[in-house]
Amino acid sequence: MNKPVESRESKVEGNLMPGQPASGVRPSTLDPRLATPGQRAWQRFRRNRAAVISAWYLVILLLAIIAWPVILKISGGTFVQVHNPNQLSDAAFSPPGAQYWFGTDVHGRDVFSRILFGAQISLLVGIVGAGVSLVIGVLWGAIAGYVGGRVDSLLMRIVDVLYSLPTVIFVIVLITTFGEMLKQSHWVENSPAVAGALRVTLLFVGLGAVSWLTMARIVRGQVLSLRTRAFVEASRALGGGPVRILARHIIPNVFGVVITYLALTVPAIILYESFLSYLGLGVQPPMASWGTLIAEGVGQINPIRIYWWLIAFPGGVLVMTLLALNFLGDGLRDAWDVKSQA
Repeated sequence: MNKPVESRESKVEGNLMPGQPASGVRPSTLDPRLATPGQRAWQRFRRNRAAVISAWYLVILLLAIIAWPVILKISGGTFVQVHNPNQLSDAAFSPPGAQYWFGTDVHGRDVFSRILFGAQISLLVGIVGAGVSLVIGVLWGAIAGYVGGRVDSLLMRIVDVLYSLPTVIFVIVLITTFGEMLKQSHWVENSPAVAGALRVTLLFVGLGAVSWLTMARIVRGQVLSLRTRAFVEASRALGGGPVRILARHIIPNVFGVVITYLALTVPAIILYESFLSYLGLGVQPPMASWGTLIAEGVGQINPIRIYWWLIAFPGGVLVMTLLALNFLGDGLRDAWDVKSQA
């Protein structure tokens, strides 16, 4: 009677010690306990369909934002004249169609191109504001949680005072005050490009000044629970200083919480920017953002006719992007949750 032929993999696995992975087999697929935290987080993230779809949407949006200016430059001719976001034409209030995918505005400018170019400002404000929140919030919370004592009390009381201020009103007062100071400068008044760049910078500063408060509280709470752990005590016993302990041991262990909240901070800042631009306190023409595009669309509403595409498309892209960022943040939170099942 013929003996069953054993495969090479079965022979290899038969000679392995218990818990030892076979050659060529990823540990994360064999035993979840052998996978790194990053691998387990990636496995949980891939199972979240809403987060994956949101990530793909954001990737496609970023690629479109980057590629569209290049397409305009290399296309040449009529395509550039019609679809350039700042190019005026006689086709005012043209409805969506084959030539103008999202229609045109009151000046005949292509709404699709203006949405993509407006996304540059809106997303840039969100990313820069989140970056400010990351740097200030992590450093502030880490120092407060690790040092403790009077330093912790002083730093967190400052956070409490800033928290008591109405966020939107604080940003409006900041932008209005410094904006009026800039208008009185002759070198700014004679250069509209510089004035626009400075106004966007004020948005960065104003939104970044209030976006780091929650990040600091979250990081402080995590550091308070980590500073008494055995690996921190061991590093301290070996002569590690506070800076080394924070940089090498504590901050890397709060990375999951930080990246999760960072993904949820971006949509909040984008919404603030759109609201301020809608009120006329943010980006000014000829620059465009999603908030200014919605404000322009609302300004064209009249009892005779409503040009719906001027509101529906900028508002729809804004809503879809905010939802995608929130779904992505929820997916990252679930993926980095140490209590989740691998």
